[in-house]
Amino acid sequence: MSATIIETDATPFAERAVDPVTLDIIENALRNARVEMDATLVRTAMSPGIREQGDAFPLIADHKGRMIVGQFGSFIGGFLEAYDGTVEEGDMFLLSDPYSCAGAVSHSNDWLVLLPVFRNGRLLAYTSIFGHQSDIGGRVAGSMPITARTIFEEGVRIPPVKIWSRGQYNADLVALVMHQTRKPDWCKADLNALIASCRVAARRVLELADRFGEDLYVAATQELLKRNHRAMQQLIAASIGEAPVSFEDYICDDGRGHGPYRIRCTMWREGEKVVLDFAGTDPQSSASINFFLNENMLRMFFGIYMIMVFDPQILFNDGFYDLIDVRIPEGSLLRPRFPAALSGRTHALGRLFDILGGLLGQKTPEFLNAAGFSSSPHLFYSGTDRTGRYFQLFQIGFGGIPGRPLGDGPDGHSLWPGFTNVPNEFLERYFPLRIERYSTEPDSGGAGLHRGGNGIHVAYRFLEPGLIAVHDDRWFMHPWGVNGGQPGARARKELERADGTREVIGNKVEDVEVQAGDVLHFITWGGGGWGDPLERDPALVAREVREGLVTAEGALRYGVVISDETVDAAATDALRTRLRATRKPAESVFDYGGSVEELRARCEEETGLPAPRPPVWQGAEAA
Repeated sequence: MSATIIETDATPFAERAVDPVTLDIIENALRNARVEMDATLVRTAMSPGIREQGDAFPLIADHKGRMIVGQFGSFIGGFLEAYDGTVEEGDMFLLSDPYSCAGAVSHSNDWLVLLPVFRNGRLLAYTSIFGHQSDIGGRVAGSMPITARTIFEEGVRIPPVKIWSRGQYNADLVALVMHQTRKPDWCKADLNALIASCRVAARRVLELADRFGEDLYVAATQELLKRNHRAMQQLIAASIGEAPVSFEDYICDDGRGHGPYRIRCTMWREGEKVVLDFAGTDPQSSASINFFLNENMLRMFFGIYMIMVFDPQILFNDGFYDLIDVRIPEGSLLRPRFPAALSGRTHALGRLFDILGGLLGQKTPEFLNAAGFSSSPHLFYSGTDRTGRYFQLFQIGFGGIPGRPLGDGPDGHSLWPGFTNVPNEFLERYFPLRIERYSTEPDSGGAGLHRGGNGIHVAYRFLEPGLIAVHDDRWFMHPWGVNGGQPGARARKELERADGTREVIGNKVEDVEVQAGDVLHFITWGGGGWGDPLERDPALVAREVREGLVTAEGALRYGVVISDETVDAAATDALRTRLRATRKPAESVFDYGGSVEELRARCEEETGLPAPRPPVWQGAEAA
């Protein structure tokens, strides 16, 4: 089964030599068109997730569906292989079901719009974008039920369908889909924003073809792909060995009291190809933390990591995909079988970045990052206010970025480089809540020569009764430190009731009732530290104490004694000498803060929550 491309002129594109100046012009024009797609979204979307945070991922692909510019890598190949229909001029496609497109989108909240770009009867390019819809129906507000057992509980699933067919708009389809959502105003506006972004990019592609000719434009896109292929060949040969290297990390829990769930990857080079083998990854979960990992998406993650570590000037595109062999076991957490639930896949998605870092850095520890690209914390708040108006908030929070070879990790930063926070003024204007604290969480970043970034502490005071849900991770398993750096602090969520009582709630909870005056303290994890903390400049530690990033007590982790916000030099020298003499030699480059068994034993005392019970696989009964 695969798509049938209908062209009125199927003449193959002629090969053309592309001079460097023309190639540079076309490359930068496509980069700008991709930025223009983002700008169109900001101006036309309504939901805070897309409009304010940028939770949408555009791309421009060549005539075969390979990404030339973008961020996530192309999902078009998966669509073309799974779609049993025609692709014609005037068509535009909409889909959201991960199982119908080989994981091209990974949960049903992500709506993908795809526009084939024709010129003179020939398929010239594709423009595409997917964005997270704040609500698509289903069992809970926000359509991401933590305890879901199947994808049928997670809202409307859209198979690949034509929202435009030969230039005709399918209004009935849109009406049917909008009937499923609690927020049809946001949903329809965001869909129109995705459509508009694709059309803007298509116009820019056609303008380039008008200027340079179709054959030269296509030749330029092929040269950009080849250039990326040559660059990645060299990076792989220089940095990936033939001996297998393995690394594993964990999703803390499934929201139903079970965990942690292991993700394991082994990497080696065969000739010019890299093999990424996920054998040893746990079976699929009976809850919603499964992640249907699209192989091309993983290839892009790998390529971006390689490029950003070794040569950030390289334009990343899909040209290197044949150099990476991805092996994912069927029925595993990363390749679940239908109809496994998928809405909470963000935790595994975030963990992959830490795993790739742990793999790629073992050969060259000097380039190794600590852990901290660890999750994408979500908050949901919904209800009906005193005027009878329904409200529903979906917001993505930030955590600590890991310590790096070249410096500290940023405090309270997004997992995704293009994301921004929702301004507090926006939240207070459109939702019945007040932000009473928005600050870094001192000492949450792992100590090291280069400190891990601190997490964020946001205090939400709710002004109307409602229901909240929290989706977060890294509350049980620490973000690990490297090269002598210490682990980052774990995430924590506390609910302070209006009567002054406080309770620790889980990091994956839903349908929690709140009343007017209740305050949620939403505290995210810190990034792991890099390098020996006893080598950090004491003056820098003292400055961070003054700035509120580190406490005087936390400064002791660096062997620094602070008195009146300044360094006590004699006491610091004595403390560092004692710490160096008494600490045990490191057993590993990585510091996890303890084994899984040790963390279980300390869990309730340190987190206020019971340790997760052993995992439960799809089809198994809960322990």
